[in-house]
Amino acid sequence: MTEETKHQTEDVATVSGGAAVESVSRIDRDEARAAMQALSEFNIPAQLRDHLALFVRLERRVLREYDEEICNIFDRLLASVIAANEGDPGAEAAADPTNEEGVPTTQSATADAFRDAVELIDSLPLDRAQVIVRAFTTFFHLANLSEENYRVEKLRRRESEVSIDSPVDPANELTVAYRQLIDEVGVGRANELLNRLEFHPVFTAHPTEARRKAVEGKIRRIARLLAERSRLGGSDLMENERHLLQEIDALVRTTPIAPKKPTPVEEADTIIDIFDNTLFDTIPMVYRRFDDWVLGDRAGTVPPVCPAFFHPGSWIGTDRDGNPNVTAKVSRQVAAKFASHMISALANKCRRVGRNLTLEAKYTKPTDELLNLWNHQVEMSEILTDRASMISKSEPHRAVMLVMAARLDATVARNADTMYDSADEFLADLRVVQRSLAEAGAVRAAYGPVQTIIWQTETFGFHMVETEFRQHSVVHERALADIREHGVHGERGELAPMTREVLDTFRAMGSIQKRYGLKAARRYIISFTKSAQNVADVYELAQLAFAHAEDVPAIDVIPLFEQLEDLEGCVDVLDGMLQIPAVQKRLAQTNRKLEVMLGYSDSSKDAGPTTATLALHSAQARIAAWAERNNIDLVLMHGRGGAVGRGGGPANRAVLAQPKGSVNCCFKLTEQGEVIFARYGNPALAQRHVESVAAATLLNSAPSIERVNTQTTEEFADMAARLNEVSHQTYLDLLNTPEFTPWFSTVTPLTEVGLLPIGSRPAKRGLGAKSLDDLRTIPWVFSWSQARINLAAWYGLGSACEALGDLDLLRRAYAEWPLFSTFIDNIEMSIAKTDGRIAKMYLALGDREDLAAKVFEEMQLTRTWTLAITGNAWPLEKRRVLGRAVRVRNPFVDALSLAQVRALREVRMNQDELSEEAKAEFMSLILATVTGVSAGLQNTG
Repeated sequence: MTEETKHQTEDVATVSGGAAVESVSRIDRDEARAAMQALSEFNIPAQLRDHLALFVRLERRVLREYDEEICNIFDRLLASVIAANEGDPGAEAAADPTNEEGVPTTQSATADAFRDAVELIDSLPLDRAQVIVRAFTTFFHLANLSEENYRVEKLRRRESEVSIDSPVDPANELTVAYRQLIDEVGVGRANELLNRLEFHPVFTAHPTEARRKAVEGKIRRIARLLAERSRLGGSDLMENERHLLQEIDALVRTTPIAPKKPTPVEEADTIIDIFDNTLFDTIPMVYRRFDDWVLGDRAGTVPPVCPAFFHPGSWIGTDRDGNPNVTAKVSRQVAAKFASHMISALANKCRRVGRNLTLEAKYTKPTDELLNLWNHQVEMSEILTDRASMISKSEPHRAVMLVMAARLDATVARNADTMYDSADEFLADLRVVQRSLAEAGAVRAAYGPVQTIIWQTETFGFHMVETEFRQHSVVHERALADIREHGVHGERGELAPMTREVLDTFRAMGSIQKRYGLKAARRYIISFTKSAQNVADVYELAQLAFAHAEDVPAIDVIPLFEQLEDLEGCVDVLDGMLQIPAVQKRLAQTNRKLEVMLGYSDSSKDAGPTTATLALHSAQARIAAWAERNNIDLVLMHGRGGAVGRGGGPANRAVLAQPKGSVNCCFKLTEQGEVIFARYGNPALAQRHVESVAAATLLNSAPSIERVNTQTTEEFADMAARLNEVSHQTYLDLLNTPEFTPWFSTVTPLTEVGLLPIGSRPAKRGLGAKSLDDLRTIPWVFSWSQARINLAAWYGLGSACEALGDLDLLRRAYAEWPLFSTFIDNIEMSIAKTDGRIAKMYLALGDREDLAAKVFEEMQLTRTWTLAITGNAWPLEKRRVLGRAVRVRNPFVDALSLAQVRALREVRMNQDELSEEAKAEFMSLILATVTGVSAGLQNTG
C-alpha cells in the first residue's frame, strides 16, 4: 500500500467518556485520488510516484483554497498536456501539419489534447495565467525535491546492502577506484597517485539558475519536511503535512522573480549558503568514509590515508570579463566576506571540539610541545588565557583549543596582538594538539574530532574558496597602450577609467594575498588568449601597478583558449609562454606547475557542438603531450556549464573520457547556476558527487583507462574527422544565413532573458561588437532551451551522421569510444527535453520559413540518428529513473512553454497596439515562465 492510499481514511475521535465526536477528515480522499490518477500513466518507481502524488495533492489543495476556479484550470491544463504527451509525440511532430501559429492541425487524440491546452492558455486573463504559471513552477521545485529524495534513499539502500567484509564499498566509488589502481599498478604507485589527487570545482555566478534566494529557503524547508515524513505517524504526520501546506502556499504566492539583480557581493551568498549547508561538514565526511573502508577497524586511531583533495575556487566578485559591476573594491569586499565567514566557522568548530576534550592530564599527559604552546598563549594574551587558565592544569588540551578558538575570533576582528597570521599557523597549532593526544594514547580524540578540523582547515584554509580573477586580453592591450601614452600615473594625460581599474585589480590581488594568504588570490585568467604576448601583458601590468617590486603579488597567469582557432593554435602559445622570464620565474617557484584553461562555451557557440567536442579533445591531448615534453606539471581547467551546449553532463564520465596525461590526478572545472544547487545542495548527493568525480579523477591514471582512451581515439579518428567536417559546415551555414541574429532574437526569449534579475553580469561583453559574436554563450544556450529546441547542444550532428551513413560504425564507436559514448548520451539527454510541437510554435514567431525548416529538419534528423545509435525507441529509454523522470516533467514544462510562447507572440506581433501597461504584464508573464521552464528542464544554462 502506498503512502497516498494508506492515509486515505477518515478517523473518528473520541473523548475520555467514550462519546464519539464529529468525524474529522484527515486527508481529502478526492484530492488524493485525483493526484494518483494524474500520475498513473507514468512508469516510474513507486516511491518517486508517491512523493510526486503527495505534492500534486497538496498543491491542488493550496490552489483550491486560493481559488476554486484556478484549481479547476490547473486540473484541466494538466490533463490536456499529459494526454498530449502519450506515445511518442516528439516523433509525430515531424509530420504534423500546423497553422500559422505552429499549432498542429492534424486530427488525433494527442493533437486534440495539445490544441485544448493551447486554447485554454490563450483564453486565460493575464492575472490568472500568472497564478497558473506559478503553480506549475512550484510543482517543478517540488518534483526536483521528490527526485532528490528518491536518489538519497536509493543511495542509502545501496549502502545498507554492502557487507563490511567486502574488499570495496560499491556505494563509494572512490574506494572502488583505489582498489582498481592497486590491482593495476600496486600499492606504492596507487598511494602516490592518491596523494596527488585534487578535485577543484570553481563556483561562478553565471545566471543560469533563475531562482530567488527567498524561494531557495522555502525549498530547503520543504526538503527537510519530506525527508522526515517517512518516520512520522499520527499527530506528527499531520503536523508535517500542515507545515508542508504552509510552505507550498507561500511558494505559490511568492513571485519567482527577484525585485532586483544581485550585486556581486550578494552573489557570494550562493557559495556561503552551500558552504554552511553542505560543504563544511560533508567534505571531511568524504575523507572519513574513505579512511573507514581502507583502514578498517584502525580508522580514527592512526594517521589518515585520505588527503584533503577537495579545493573549491570562485569567480564570484573577481570575474570582471565584461562585467562592469566587478571592481577592485568589490573583489576586496567579497574576499573579506568569504574569509570572515570561514574563520568564524573554524572558530565555532574549534570551540566545540575543545569543549569536548575534557581529558584529565593525569590520564592523558600533555607533551612538552603542548605545554610550550600553552605558555606561548599565556605570553601572548592573559586576557585570552584567563578564562581557560582554571582548567589548564587539569585539562590542558581543552584549554589550548579554547584559546585557539579565541584567537580565531581575534583574527576575524583583525586584532593584531592575538590574531593568527595565516591558516598554516592555526594548522600548526592543531597538529601540536593532535600529536600530544596521540602520544598520550588518546588516539581516538587525536584522529577523530581533531583530525576533522584539520581536514577542514586543509580544505578551506582561511579563504573558504580560492578566488580567481579574469579579464579579456583586449582590455590588457588597451590598458598598456594607454599607460605608454599617458604614463602609469597619468603624467602625460589622464588615464582611462578602465586602465585605472586594471591597475587597481592587481593591487586588490596583492591586498587579498597579504591578508588571507597566497591561495586566496593567486590566479589570473586571460579570456580570449591569442598569443604569448597576452600573458606577458598581464605580468607587465602587475609590475606597473606597484611602486615597490616587493609588493607585487605572486600571480599564476592562466591562458584561456576558447575559440576554435585558439584551440588549434594553443601549443604554439604555450611554447611562447615558456620564453617569458616572469613565467620561468613562477615555474621555478611552483615546481613547474602550470594551469591552462579550455572554454567549452564559446567554442561550442562558434563552431558547433560536434566540432567543439572533438577540438577540445584534440587540444587536451596535444597540451598533455606538450607538458610531458617540457616537464610541466599540468593542470587543465575545464570551463563547462550545466547545459550540454556548454560542456555539461555527468562530470565523472567526462573525466574518464579525457586523453592520457590530461587529467594528471587533478580535475578542475567551473560549476555554474542550477548545477551548484543540484550537485551540492543536498549533503548526501554532494558526498556522492565528490566521491564519484574524485574516483574518476584517480582512475583516469589507470593503465587500462589510458589504453582504451588512446586506442579508441586513434581507431575512430577517421570517422571523427568526417563527422567534424560536415557538422561544422552545417552549423556555420545556419549562423551565416543572412539576418540570422535578429531571427534568433525573435523566435526565442533572448531579449527577455537579458531582463531577468538573475545575475550581476550583462548578456553581452560590451567590447563594441553588435552581433552574435559578442553575445555570451549563456543566453545563447539558455534561450534555445527555453524554446524547447536546445539547438546549441546538437545542431549539425544529424547531417554529419547522414553524410557518414554508416550506422554500424557509429554504434561500434558508441560502444567502445568513451568520448563518443559520453557525447551521444549527453545529446540524447538534451533531445529528451525538446518538444517538436512546441518548437514549431516558437519557430512560427519569426518570418523566415527557410530558417525554421532548416532548424526543425536538423532537430528531427539528429533525433533519428541519436536513437538509432543508442538503440532506444525514445530518448533515455534505457535510463530507468532519468528517462522516466524527464517524461513525467515534460507535460508540466509544456504548460509553461505554451504560456511563454503565447506571451511572446502577443509582444512580437502586437508591439505597436499594446499599451505600456499591457506590455509590462506580458513581460512579467514571460519572465515568470522563464524561471519555471528553467526549474523544469534543470540543466538549461
